[in-house]
Amino acid sequence: MIASPPIEIVRDEVTLAHLQGLAENLFGDLVKAVVDVERNIMALGGELHADEEAILLDDGSLRPHLWGINLYPSEYGDAGWLEFDSMINVRPSKGNRSRDVEDPAIRQAITDVVDRLVRA
Repeated sequence: MIASPPIEIVRDEVTLAHLQGLAENLFGDLVKAVVDVERNIMALGGELHADEEAILLDDGSLRPHLWGINLYPSEYGDAGWLEFDSMINVRPSKGNRSRDVEDPAIRQAITDVVDRLVRA
């Protein structure tokens, strides 16, 4: 069994080539990420979004600001490269009743963080 790379917190920038390497080592075509829309950071490289969420919580993030996404590096530049889909997004008490991120403002905040942190 091949060990997964450690989960990393991206505070500055990460290259698309790095994301591609993570994708190939983990799932083949995607990288799971959790974005903190308040702190403008994200965690990458976990097998589960919940693992990345735990790393960010330990780092000082607050759960209401954390959202799970999937990144498809080979589709960078296309609308489908960022997918708003994670079990950690299910928050009925906060109005988010699905794995998708339903609030357009939160989706935009997530997109803004990813756009700032990922460089081609």
